[in-house]
Amino acid sequence: MDIDGVIETGRHGRVGIIRLVNERGRNSLTNPMRQGLSSTFAEMSADPDIRAIYLTGKGSAFCAGGDLGMMQEEGDAWSSHQRFRRTAPWLTELLRFPKPVVVGVNGVTVGGGIGIALVGDVVYAGEQRGKFIAGFMRLGLLPDIGMMYTLPRLVGMARARAFVYGSETWSAQQAADAGLIAGAVADDDLEARCLERSEEMAALPIEGFSLAKWIMGRSFETGLDEMMTYENLGQSLAYSTEAMREGLAALIARRPADFAAASEREQATKTVRKRRQ
Repeated sequence: MDIDGVIETGRHGRVGIIRLVNERGRNSLTNPMRQGLSSTFAEMSADPDIRAIYLTGKGSAFCAGGDLGMMQEEGDAWSSHQRFRRTAPWLTELLRFPKPVVVGVNGVTVGGGIGIALVGDVVYAGEQRGKFIAGFMRLGLLPDIGMMYTLPRLVGMARARAFVYGSETWSAQQAADAGLIAGAVADDDLEARCLERSEEMAALPIEGFSLAKWIMGRSFETGLDEMMTYENLGQSLAYSTEAMREGLAALIARRPADFAAASEREQATKTVRKRRQ
């Protein structure tokens, strides 16, 4: 499927693939790109056969950040305010996406493009082509696309300040050393490594993963007592899932767990209940 010439989607087993393909525009965040990301993630969230996402780009850039044409045409304060008001809901949905997300940074990523990369639960970058450029200060702008939230949490405040205020460029290895990404991978191996990791994560118990992601996302601004309460409630929900029963049975029987089948059984049970109602 091709969305407005900016996004292509596909599947690899139980992995949904989202590829940014506007090579001419260096996969910048045009309105069609923003809308396409929002709708594509929503569709894959609702598809029970997709258990993980692989997000990457095509061409020399993963995402070049803000679209320069849009900045010129919609650069007044009110238009910018409206654009970012529209951005907040779908970006929050991406950051809290209930299934595993693996990102492969295939090339240069600039400014807000880094924010898109950081929606990934696991992020890899090509060791030669993958570069992270903090371009905000060059335009007299400040970090956006969630980076005020994600960047300091990943690399610490001191490194985040140096990166943004100094308009620094990090290689894939520097980004990995700073804790921004999981690792730098040989460019020719990036796709295979990301798909391999996506398949591994698709085999996870999605119900438990989703709960863990939701709770861990609150760890930096939540006190110990509240976090213990979240863990209590989340674990109680996890105990009620078919995935937990499958995991326990597999451990006792010393066999691999089939969490995908457990999810299917859970869905079948819900369908039967709905029919009875």
